Amino acid sequence: MDPMLIVIAVLAVLALAGGLWLVSGRRRRGRVPPEVSAHKPLEPEEALPSASPEEPGEEPSAPGEAAEAPETPAVATLERPESIPGRMQRLRARLAGSGGFGKAILSVLSRGDLSESDWEEIEDTLLTSDLGVEVTMELMDGLRTQAKVLGTSDPEAIRGVLRSGLLELVDPTMDRSLNLARPALTENADLPAGTEPAAAILMVGVNGTGKTTTCGKLARVLVAQDKTVVMGAADTFRAAAAEQLATWGERVGVDVVRSEREGADPASVAFDAVRKAADQGADVVLVDTAGRLQNKAGLMDELGKIKRVMGKIAPVGEILLVLDATTGQNGMRQAQVFSEAVGVTGIVLTKLDGTAKGGIVVTVQRELGVPVKLVGLGEGADDLAPFDPEGFVDALLA
Repeated sequence: MDPMLIVIAVLAVLALAGGLWLVSGRRRRGRVPPEVSAHKPLEPEEALPSASPEEPGEEPSAPGEAAEAPETPAVATLERPESIPGRMQRLRARLAGSGGFGKAILSVLSRGDLSESDWEEIEDTLLTSDLGVEVTMELMDGLRTQAKVLGTSDPEAIRGVLRSGLLELVDPTMDRSLNLARPALTENADLPAGTEPAAAILMVGVNGTGKTTTCGKLARVLVAQDKTVVMGAADTFRAAAAEQLATWGERVGVDVVRSEREGADPASVAFDAVRKAADQGADVVLVDTAGRLQNKAGLMDELGKIKRVMGKIAPVGEILLVLDATTGQNGMRQAQVFSEAVGVTGIVLTKLDGTAKGGIVVTVQRELGVPVKLVGLGEGADDLAPFDPEGFVDALLA
């Protein structure tokens, strides 16, 4: 073969091989898309992985490195209830500014020498304040007698006599402290020897007096005095009552014993609350009960059962009747029936800011011999305070 032809053939083969190499390299660098990418769909196993959960620009977690846990919500700070002296000062100021029979009487006294019609106006004002006829007549006799003894109708002199008379009626000598002494363990109580029961307070009253709210507010009063408290939601007929009590407890760190079953035996819930308080070494156990009508014998008997069942661990030291101060003489009838049923030891008067009805303080104490121990003057969480007889009278006459 001609040598020249052989050389030409070799050069042609080399040129063809070089062209094929160039095309293959371009494909590898992505400059020429392979035919499969244009015509063949991806098989399932070739599907692209889902997008990374990391935010754009973040480095992915290293293999074996745990992802950062989400932040835990901050635990709400427990509320610190207002101190007792602060409550009393604030509530006294509110009481003084709300008007009432004291101001009505003082407006008559400011006229100077009192005529017979002025005395009758004072008497009418006292009668409409829920003092009752007997108490009003007693107070009027004292005012008239002192006016004669002093030989004057001077308004300031009569005001002083009125203050003394009202204060005597309210009776500052009554013991208004709550019985918070730990009772002795009842014999045969199913608790370990040496267990110290908590002081037990049972809250009773008719529907609509604000009993459950008052129970929550009383827990705040006790916490403000550095007492540890457990509450029992023995109003099992109203689901909202247990929820309401639980909310009050959460705000100040007080445990609430309740039943998850609506209509459960309230005595059983009360017993469990007393037991838990003893197990925890709490200072006080507060038990709320269902509101009930004072003329329903069956409901009143149930209160007696609750008291007896609680007493299987330790005697109940306080039974507080919650009364709406604006109900007047009807509240007096309620007090009498509840006292007969369970032996009321103290009164809590709510809505006392309506001071035209402030005479209920005197009436209920005189009829039952039971002191008003706590008063409420508003809807705020700390609008409950120990009753101060002198502060009450001075506020009326401010």
